[in-house]
Amino acid sequence: MTLFFDRLQHTFFDQFREQGDLHFSPVLAARLDNPVMVSSNSLLAEELGIDPTELARPEMLQLMSGNFLTANIKPIALVYSGHQFGVWAGQLGDGRAMTIGELSTGDSQSLWDIQLKGAGPTPYSRFADGRAVLRSSIREYLCSEAMHGLGIATTRALCLLNSETQVYREEIESGAIVCRVAQSHIRFGSFEHFHYRNQPEAVKALADYVIERNFPAWVDADNKYYLMFENCVLKTAKMIAQWQSVGFNHGVMNTDNMSIIGDTIDYGPFGFLDRYDPDHVCNHSDTNGRYSFKNQPSVGLWNLNALATSLTSLIDNEDLISALKQYEPAFLTHFRNIMANKIGLEEYQPDDEPLINQLLELLQTNNVDYSIFFRTLSVFSDNRQSIRDQFIDRDGFDAWAQKYSERLNQQTITDQQRQHNMNQLNPKYVLRNYMAQAAIDAAKQGDYSEVELMLTVLQSPFKEHPEAEKYAGLPPDWADQLSVSCSS
Repeated sequence: MTLFFDRLQHTFFDQFREQGDLHFSPVLAARLDNPVMVSSNSLLAEELGIDPTELARPEMLQLMSGNFLTANIKPIALVYSGHQFGVWAGQLGDGRAMTIGELSTGDSQSLWDIQLKGAGPTPYSRFADGRAVLRSSIREYLCSEAMHGLGIATTRALCLLNSETQVYREEIESGAIVCRVAQSHIRFGSFEHFHYRNQPEAVKALADYVIERNFPAWVDADNKYYLMFENCVLKTAKMIAQWQSVGFNHGVMNTDNMSIIGDTIDYGPFGFLDRYDPDHVCNHSDTNGRYSFKNQPSVGLWNLNALATSLTSLIDNEDLISALKQYEPAFLTHFRNIMANKIGLEEYQPDDEPLINQLLELLQTNNVDYSIFFRTLSVFSDNRQSIRDQFIDRDGFDAWAQKYSERLNQQTITDQQRQHNMNQLNPKYVLRNYMAQAAIDAAKQGDYSEVELMLTVLQSPFKEHPEAEKYAGLPPDWADQLSVSCSS
């Protein structure tokens, strides 16, 4: 058997074995018919200490397609609950995902969950088939790596498989599997599940596990549960500030889709903004706009309050409130610093807030493409006209540009250094919906080259990629007609 199989561990299973199916259920995979490897992520493989050539071996294809007959694999599905669209939904759980083991990355001894999404039903599938389709799998595979490329905490994706297994959604589609990798798949809803079942001992056991697994330096600390929650507050604030800075709209910020370690998880109906619209709702199923782009920071705090409620058996209310009060200033500090850097300022100053806010208002009222504007702003000193042409209200832009010029003149760095700094922060490529759709359309015809191209580009989105220049400009008119929902 290969090194990958030999390195898989089952610490979660072993730690909670005595509690039976309280935290998880053992499951069996439903393997795909005639699987084919659509794409494998050699960069991530190397980070995990896996020889990338292993991903091309027949044994790996069988394992990733759910055929565990030749390996010592004991897959499990985790139980959790959650608030969905602000309403308590009760028990949920891994309905189409199963963890097949954990992988240690060597000297650091950090563990990464290896999870298959789309490998068949579990006890938490709620009468569904537990499958994932090719289109949604491509979107998750590419976006998780795109977010990593942007420097945002996220789950990762090791490989993507297609098959001849038929899956029934609005139409018959091909079944697919994404191998997801994360340092934790524990969610806010994992703690909520046991809190609302009045099982404080299970809440404690789960918190102890998270601390031992992800924060071993805190194991003996008297306030270890507070430190875990405070870290979650701060990491969530940073993550959402980064989302806002790159125009990313998650789409389903339910508490069961929020990570205890502050990673971006569960890529369903997501979207990157084309033109700047803070009211944008990327999820067609979100009829009330709860998870609109502008609402994400406040929803993050709402979800953290829900998590705090589930930790009241471990942490005093005053300490929970103290940690929650750190969210808003942490978010604002991250967001203001990032936005100042995005427009080429070395350091945010209080007087910069009106400059940033006025710019965002101009982008909104003029329907300016968010990513393209910030990428081209780096040439402001050399080619202001090309930036000005993106605005209908030229006078409005000129008024802002005058203030911006005055602010730039207060700095000591050269224009060349500023341009370099800006191009390291403002991506030339983000995963727009039409790009994902182009990869999906080609893959449905058996052509996986667009998936590979986009993977390469999105893993280094700040660089020039002449072979992908067609994806660097404005989206086509038909992109406005694309719609994604929870089934996407």
